[in-house]
Amino acid sequence: MGVSANFDVAVLGGGASGIASGIAAGRAGKSVVICERLLKPGKKILASGNGRCNLLNENIDESFYNPASRALVKNIFAKFGKEDIFDFFSGLGLHMYSDCGRMFPVTNQSSSVLKVLEMEIKRLAVRVETGFDVKDIAYAKNCFVLSPGSGNKISASSLIVACGGRSYPSFGSDGSGYKFAERFGHKIIHPVPCAVPLVSKDPLCHPLQGQKISASAKVIAGGSVAAQAQGEVLFTKYGLSGTAILDVSRQVSISINRDGKKQVYVVLDMVPFMDEPALTAEIQKRLKIYSCPDDLLAGIVPNKFAPALLSLLKTKDAAAITHGLKAREFIVTGTRGWNEADFTAGGVSVDEVNIDTLESNFKKGLYFTGEILDVDGVRGGYNLAWAWASGFIAGRNA
Repeated sequence: MGVSANFDVAVLGGGASGIASGIAAGRAGKSVVICERLLKPGKKILASGNGRCNLLNENIDESFYNPASRALVKNIFAKFGKEDIFDFFSGLGLHMYSDCGRMFPVTNQSSSVLKVLEMEIKRLAVRVETGFDVKDIAYAKNCFVLSPGSGNKISASSLIVACGGRSYPSFGSDGSGYKFAERFGHKIIHPVPCAVPLVSKDPLCHPLQGQKISASAKVIAGGSVAAQAQGEVLFTKYGLSGTAILDVSRQVSISINRDGKKQVYVVLDMVPFMDEPALTAEIQKRLKIYSCPDDLLAGIVPNKFAPALLSLLKTKDAAAITHGLKAREFIVTGTRGWNEADFTAGGVSVDEVNIDTLESNFKKGLYFTGEILDVDGVRGGYNLAWAWASGFIAGRNA
């Protein structure tokens, strides 16, 4: 097997951060190749934002990211922040609009985002090798040598590892980059699925599957509150989903999948618009008027909730009913898998990369960008913003 080509920069992964890296390096006058294991780059971009591609958020700072990453995130955004990201896409001809701070292309099509990126890659003569599944990376004669399962090798003076975490492996991110990072001495913070539905065998879930409710969710792990959020809760046959659940799932996933904790609960307030005294008073009033339990919650929760809560309603204890609605505990036994996780929590330790350039502290010429690092943000464009910013900084410095 021979070496097919030598480049200044090789980018491992053709997702958001990999494409940004390739463009930045190309603009710096480097010869660049993007190595993508799938048959087309940018597949995860096409799926982002439910096909609309939530590019970034107008309200970006390090507080929206996991605590371990905040110093690094702050420094990278100081060099390539939201204005730079906006200008980058505007310069490519993409028009955007804000939806409550979340930035989308005016076409509402993620394909528009990928198209302008592909046009820039072509303009810069950045080479894209698809179907290039790297099996081994070696360092010899001042070059990184990438060996695929079949075909010729590629060598480059600098290597940017941008192959993502483990979320949505069908989109190309299967965690294979971790082994390459470890080969060069890097520590991997155990990756766990993030922004992911939760598994609970609570008897309320099955009869309510498919039902949605506006609620607040609070995570109790190890006896203390680990996270809380308000939004939509979707009941499923396996447990809980919806925006509020996705927003608290990170701490649940870390507690169960990384820390091995057994006592993890999600406490739901299914009537967040009424405080306990007001709800108790309302139920007491209804208990005096209505004999049918189904009537006790009419107009307070969706109609299908009353039959599912029948055993609680039959107590005719207003305080107990209120507690059951505003502090219902769900024992969480796990999370759904990587194919249902929006993001990865964990990855290459942020303490082991240069805070200004994202270059490895252990190997000159090796860079990490995007989700392969132990950086994860909340939903709402924050993770793609990190991908663009970190990719551009790594590409500019490689």
